[in-house]
Amino acid sequence: MILLALLIGIVAGSRTMLAPAAIAWAAAARGLALDGSWLAFFGWRFTPWIVSLLALGELVGDVLPTTPSRKQAGPFGARLVSGGVSGAAIGIGAGKPLLGLALGVAGAVVGTLGGAALRTRLAVAFGRDLPAAVIEDAIALAAAAYVVVAL
Repeated sequence: MILLALLIGIVAGSRTMLAPAAIAWAAAARGLALDGSWLAFFGWRFTPWIVSLLALGELVGDVLPTTPSRKQAGPFGARLVSGGVSGAAIGIGAGKPLLGLALGVAGAVVGTLGGAALRTRLAVAFGRDLPAAVIEDAIALAAAAYVVVAL
């Protein structure tokens, strides 16, 4: 179960808000026990809906030409925080919050750099970015859904 923290970190590296959305859905469905922890808010009634709206906005904003590179300091940092918090939530459920946090951050680095490289290669192959972005979104959504179901 703790390796799911690495996977949710990779999701965060690809789409920052998708990882917390997955954690919120898992916690709200009681598949992830966070009650009494500092991340208990993920299991609150409206949290999954709010974070999912933010994730949806990110999916739309990601394809805009004015969106900055995920490798810039601000977006990269946000992905590290998202991966760390999401990984810590999985770690809390497994009784190893610090290991979950570390795996989430490591996954976010992999997802950020690996996702950028994959998207660049796909964009070159397609001759434009939109199909590459859609493929990356689909991979991230599938991985996030897997984490929710596995928890």
